[in-house]
Amino acid sequence: MQEKFQFHTGYDDHLHPEPSINFQMNRWINYLGKSALEELQGIAPRLSDFSSYRREFLALAEKALSEERNLHAAYYFRSAEFFMRQDDPFKVPTRKKFLSLLCEKYKINESDRLSIPYKDGNVNGLLPAYHFTHDRPKSTIVIHGGHDSYIEEFFPVILHIREAGYNVICFEGPGQGGALHEFGLFLTHEWHKPVGAILDYFKLENVTLLGISMGGCLALRAAAFEPRIQRVIAYDVFFDWIGTTLERLKPVAPLLKFLLNSGASGVFNLVLAGIMNKSPLFDWGMHQAMLVLGVSSSYEVFQKSKPYTTRDVSPLVKQDVLLMAGTEDFAIPLSHFYQQIEVLKNVSSLTARLFTRAEQAQNHCQVGNLRLAVDYITDWIEFSCQHAT
Repeated sequence: MQEKFQFHTGYDDHLHPEPSINFQMNRWINYLGKSALEELQGIAPRLSDFSSYRREFLALAEKALSEERNLHAAYYFRSAEFFMRQDDPFKVPTRKKFLSLLCEKYKINESDRLSIPYKDGNVNGLLPAYHFTHDRPKSTIVIHGGHDSYIEEFFPVILHIREAGYNVICFEGPGQGGALHEFGLFLTHEWHKPVGAILDYFKLENVTLLGISMGGCLALRAAAFEPRIQRVIAYDVFFDWIGTTLERLKPVAPLLKFLLNSGASGVFNLVLAGIMNKSPLFDWGMHQAMLVLGVSSSYEVFQKSKPYTTRDVSPLVKQDVLLMAGTEDFAIPLSHFYQQIEVLKNVSSLTARLFTRAEQAQNHCQVGNLRLAVDYITDWIEFSCQHAT
């Protein structure tokens, strides 16, 4: 990973009327630049459902590949694969194309992908990881994503952090990328266990842990129980999974809470089935959550998602903490940013950074101005290391 990377700045609010799809398209533009913006503006009117989304992005990927624009091809394959269901015959080969092209772009060999032993009770598996070193490292940063992310999709961010003077170890924990798809490991709220496996393997102390997206929740949960973490970054704040989901279902949220608390799984699943039938996007999200959590019903997803909150563990976090959020996050309620601040009572220090539309960084994980976000992260780490007691 030797090539300097330039992030595109700007968030297009009007690529697609569905905020989640609009956000996904902006993600790739941030990595690929103005040419991708123009290409996605061209296909956006034809994205009427997941079938057309898959078709258009696969066509864009093949076109980019024929023109030897391999980074574009890689992220277009990832975009096409993102909304594919697990039983889609195109999913596995499309994932492989994304990984192959991205690793080729950054000169990463198959041997550079490490497999870290992981054991949790009767659960055994391997955690995919990469170790990128700097000639004169200031310190070590451990990075992971959240929910169903692939760590490889963050290589431009990881490269930028490494170039800022840090050794970077990035990995996929249970429920993510290769840990899920290749080794069958389902998501765990006890995130200190996979983090501990990484720290043990590399014999690390005094590290910064950075969790991306839902990884913001997981990183804080890990920090509560892992003293080898000295600094922790929630990029972005993810305070409460079930609370975030219910926020999207406000009209029926009281009913769903009642059914959950009373154990009425059959009625709960019927209510959710009605919502999923009306919203293909919510239907996809629920099936993706089932896959990641290793369950087979909506009721089980909601029950299993209850522990994915930082409310209970935040008083145990004693490290230096950086919280990040956007004022107009399409997924996470802004109130969760303030709730997260409120419950971190015992931290060594707390920095809370709210990014705005004026900075083009108002959305989830500051998509629209990744350079600003990543530079803020590295500046904060350097300051925290210099002022450590």
